[in-house]
This record gives sequence, structure tokens and C-alpha cells, in this order.
Amino acid sequence: MVETHRSDGRKTGVLVIDDHPLVRDSLAMLINQQEDMRVCGEAEDAAAAMRGLSQAAPEVAIVDLSLKEGSGLDLIKHLKARAPGLQIVVLSMHDEKLYAERCIRAGARGYVMKRESSKRIVAAIREVRDGRLFLSEQAASHFAERFVGARLSETPLETLSDRELEVFNLIGKGMPTRDIAGAMHVSVKTVQAYCARIKQKLQIASATELLREAVRWHDQQNAR
Repeated sequence: MVETHRSDGRKTGVLVIDDHPLVRDSLAMLINQQEDMRVCGEAEDAAAAMRGLSQAAPEVAIVDLSLKEGSGLDLIKHLKARAPGLQIVVLSMHDEKLYAERCIRAGARGYVMKRESSKRIVAAIREVRDGRLFLSEQAASHFAERFVGARLSETPLETLSDRELEVFNLIGKGMPTRDIAGAMHVSVKTVQAYCARIKQKLQIASATELLREAVRWHDQQNAR
């Protein structure tokens, strides 16, 4: 039986970070219906999230990886650096096999796919609030394999660094190199260097093939 009441009687303050107003409204309604939690702030981008962290002092943050400005992974790192005690749940459309471990390494404690039920989201908030990890059985099994060093099933995309994967994702969105550099706050040459490493790791010969593969992957993510 899941315990829904806190021993101290307080409600858990939750900061909701997502760039879609409809998603924020839906999450806020769901959270505020619970007896043991409340939404204490909302944010649509990284800057607003950091302000909300200071103003609302949440215990838990729900973070979407796909923000209009900035990287969700970077935001997780910044949130944990500012507030080490903050518990973070990632709510994302992106494949957990590729992103869950990266998010946990960055400082999150839970990963939930957006296709999951509202009960799973609420359960994730309670689990991380109480100091436990929240992952699907598939993600937990993948973690266990990586922990014991079994990397035989590692896909080429899993070999990409967090920054390389971010570049690959932005290419898939159709962003040109200069815009990617601006979004990541790096130089064009740095983005080009990331692209070169991505092509090497994915065994891609040309920029055209890189674009095609990135768009295909991005479309698959959005179709989930």
C-alpha cells in the first residue's frame, strides 16, 4: 500500500518545469489533487526555473528535457548545484534507454515517460521525495547491466556524450549550425567538432547523412 500522508503533515512543494502551458496546467491539476503535495511554482525555461527554485524553495522538481531554450540535462545539473537537497523527476518523451542514465548521472532521481499514466507520475514524486530512485523495470535492468560492465548491447547512440547527443537532437529539429551554437552558448567551431565526433561514433560519412539520421531519430522520438 502506498503511503500518501507525510508524517509531519506538510504538503510536498513541487516545481513544474515544462515549456508547454497545457502540460504544466495538466500536471498542476494532477499534483494539487493529491493530499500530500502541491505545486509551488511553474517555469517554462531554465532561467524561470532557477528563479522559481529561489522563490518557491521546492522539495521536488519535475523537469522536461525538451525546453525551448537550453538543455534539460544542463538544467538538472544547475538545479542540483544550487539546491543539493532538491529531488528531481524527469518527465520526457525521449527514450529512457538513452536518457534515463544520463539524467540520473546529472542528478535526477526519477525518469518517467510522458506516455505513462498519471498514477506513475504521482508515484515517482513520492518515491524521490522519500529518497528512492524511480525507474521503469526496463531502465532499472539496463542500469544493472551497465553497472556490472555488460556493454555488449550498447547502441552507437549510447556512446555519444551528453553534449554530442544534444547536438544530434538539435540537428534533428532542423537547426543550422550557427543556431545550435547560440542555443548551446558555444562557438560554431565547437559545434562542428561535436558533429565530427558524432559522425565518427555513428559511422556516418557526410553531413547530409548526419542530417538525415538525426531527423529520422528525432521524428521517432516525437512519435512515441
